[in-house]
Amino acid sequence: MTDPVNFYKCLADDTRLRCLLLITKEQELCVCELTTAINESQPKISRHLAQLKKCGLLTDRRQGQWIYYRLNPELTDWARDVISSTLDSNTSFIATNLKNLNAMGDRPQRVETCCG
Repeated sequence: MTDPVNFYKCLADDTRLRCLLLITKEQELCVCELTTAINESQPKISRHLAQLKKCGLLTDRRQGQWIYYRLNPELTDWARDVISSTLDSNTSFIATNLKNLNAMGDRPQRVETCCG
């Protein structure tokens, strides 16, 4: 069960919220995709992803040397609803980030280029 106080504390940072919304929108992203999308350093993105994972919002999987992050499938329904509603109602919040991400090319090319 997701603790609401920790859930909202975890989302109270601009970078973490952007990462979470982008991952939710794209279903799965690697660190290199997020660094490009958000235009932040790899250590900063990795630190925020670790916090989101610690909060129970994300899970990860390793493919070679790269780690891919996705929304935790065990996340409670209310938490998923909040995240989905936030994404659906605030598309302008991540519009530039999505533009940066899409500039990398389509998903297979991004994986091949930055993560392969």
